[in-house]
Formats: sequence, structure tokens, C-alpha cells
Amino acid sequence: MSKKITIYDLAELLGLSPATVSRSLNGHPSISDKTKKKVLDLANEKGYRTNKFASNLSKQQSNTIGVIVPRLNSYFMSTVLAGIEQVANKVGYNLIISQSQESEEKEKINASTLLNSGVDALLVSLANESNNYEHFEAFTSRKIPLLFFDRVIDFPNCPTILIDNLAAGFDAGQHLIDQGCRNLLHVSGNLKRSLYADRFKGFKQALLMNGISLHADQLIETGLDPIHIQEVISHIKRAGKKIDGLFVASDSFAAHCIIALQREGYRVPEDIKVVGFNNDPVCEIVSPNLTTIEYPGYKMGTLAGESIIAHLNGNINLQTTNTILVRHKLIIRTSTSK
Repeated sequence: MSKKITIYDLAELLGLSPATVSRSLNGHPSISDKTKKKVLDLANEKGYRTNKFASNLSKQQSNTIGVIVPRLNSYFMSTVLAGIEQVANKVGYNLIISQSQESEEKEKINASTLLNSGVDALLVSLANESNNYEHFEAFTSRKIPLLFFDRVIDFPNCPTILIDNLAAGFDAGQHLIDQGCRNLLHVSGNLKRSLYADRFKGFKQALLMNGISLHADQLIETGLDPIHIQEVISHIKRAGKKIDGLFVASDSFAAHCIIALQREGYRVPEDIKVVGFNNDPVCEIVSPNLTTIEYPGYKMGTLAGESIIAHLNGNINLQTTNTILVRHKLIIRTSTSK
């Protein structure tokens, strides 16, 4: 195996000091372009590779950002991660991404692993099962920037990025009412998470504002996993009053609902109108195409990335920031046509 080339080898071959070679490799302005070119040409010829780990260690930074998400098999979450990565990579940061798989215990392990890996910052979307958040205190106590997105909590000195879920839930409910629905059902995710609780509050406000009474059987709380589809269909079939409007907190689950309803002989939108949430590609694949609330994941990701990096560069202080809201939008398609 050939000997690994070092700065000292380059310095000896070029007749320069190791310090000059190091500055040339790092593009230091005190070194002439001629010398930089001579050093870089020889470095490339000899196959020299910068030891970034050692360089970052001396600067007390890793140039890595940790990200914890509930699951990776989500179109919305993949767009968020794409936005974060686009911003981070542009300025020389890499991501270490882990998934909690909706488990508080796994979230704790991921947080500990990322802390011990020396990440410069942490971005988190919480697991459904999480009730205790002490595992994040290790970051704030060490002044490591911590930001929550999508599934968030009110954690001291930590900003959050999300949409106005209450307004989005209201818009979904109001649209169904405007389309003639009077007996509506909301299929929610885990109401312990504020985003689902707020969507339900907004939906409820739309009903009450239009003089439509709300009963306990007009809400189903699920994990928004396809295994729960039959539970929703059975609820619709046995409802005392015919359900004519369905607001589902996930496009994927809403699409499964449409397919299952059609198998049971329901016509969408003639018998029951359906609104989803996120504006995933499945909205334009399922028939009829799904009306939904657009949740701009990529924009959320770029905002999260830009905010963390601006803090790391000293341009802003995230600890003085509370909530950053991303705009949502109602996208009307044929699943709610009159």
C-alpha cells in the first residue's frame, strides 16, 4: 500500500514551509495565486486528501447538522429534508439523518448518538409517542442550537417552524361546508401532537361558525396508517346521519379512504366529499383527484436550514425567535366538486 501523502511531504517536495502549504490548500489571501496553483497542482498529482475531521476538531466544529424525523417513508418529510440539505450543502455542512419510527425511546437514542457525534446543531420533528423531552436538554445546556419543525413543542429558547394548522383546519372544514356538506367527519393523527390538535380545532371552529353542531362521533383519532382504513369505513357505514364530508389529516390516508369507500359503493364526490392534507403527488393519482391543504415541505426545509446556519454564523440569535409560520393554501380538485 502506498504511503499517504501529508502536508509535510508536499512542503519538502516544493521547498516551502508546511504553514505555507496549509494556507495555500485553504485558499488563504496572504498566499499568491502562483504559489496556491503550484501547491494545488502537486497535491492533486500526489493524491493528497485534506483531513477535514482533524481540521474541524481544531475549530471545535464538525460541519454537520443532526436531523431527527418520525419516518423517512413520507413524501412530505422527504421534501423537508431536501430543502434542509440543499441549504446546508451549499455552505459546506452535511446532514446526519435519523428516524425515531414514532418511538420516544428511539428518539432518545438518536438524540444521544447525535450529541456524541458532535453535531453543530439539531433539527427535530417529534415522534408520536414522545411525552418527555429531557433528552433535548443536553443540547440547550451545551448551547447547541435546537430547532423543532412540523411536530413541535414549546421548549425553552428553541424556535419552531410550522404552518398555521388551526387556520388550515378551518379552511378545510369551511370548504366542505361551502360545497354543501352538513354532516362532516374529521380523521386525525395523534391529538397529543399540537399540529393535529390545532387542525381539529380549526375544523371545529368552521362547523360552529356555520351553525353546525359537533358530536364526539365526528372525530376519529388514528395513527394515519393504512391498517386503520377499515376502522374509518366502518364508522362511516354505521353513522346515524349519513356522512357527506370527510377531512383527513394526511393525503396518503385520504387516498386510501377514497379507494375503500368506492369499493363499498360510495361515490366520491357525489355521496361523500373528501379533503386531504399536504398536497402529496398521490393527490393527482387517485381518482377523483384529491382536494387538499398544501403544506410546503421544501420551503419549510429551506427555512429551517437557513435559520440554523444563520445562527451558527452569528448572523441571528435563534434563542430570541419563537415561531416561524410557513403559508398554507387550499388546493381545490374534483374530490369536493358539487
